[in-house]
Amino acid sequence: MAKLYGVCGIECGECPAYRATQTDDNGLRAETAAEWSKAFGHPFKPEDINCDGCVTEGGRKIGYCGMCEIRKCGTGRGLKSCAFCPDYACERLTGFFKTAGAAKPNLDALRAGR
Repeated sequence: MAKLYGVCGIECGECPAYRATQTDDNGLRAETAAEWSKAFGHPFKPEDINCDGCVTEGGRKIGYCGMCEIRKCGTGRGLKSCAFCPDYACERLTGFFKTAGAAKPNLDALRAGR
């Protein structure tokens, strides 16, 4: 099965919100909500933890995806991934790589056609 990547290069299968949604795992939802509440200083509830991937048509998206500037930019340009952007890697994306290091190799591989 092909891997699903967010516009930013995060592999959806590595995200606990995506995994919890796809497997309907309420325990993982609760665990993720608790971890993210502590890490991000925002009161996540288990029912907030639902995502079908940010590039899927329709479907559920984790709350932040609606505000994500990287996602807005990519989809606004009609791109399924930042890997295909003529401005790759822009300043916004380079800053993002500092907190999501796995995203850059994923995007580089997509750019290279791997």
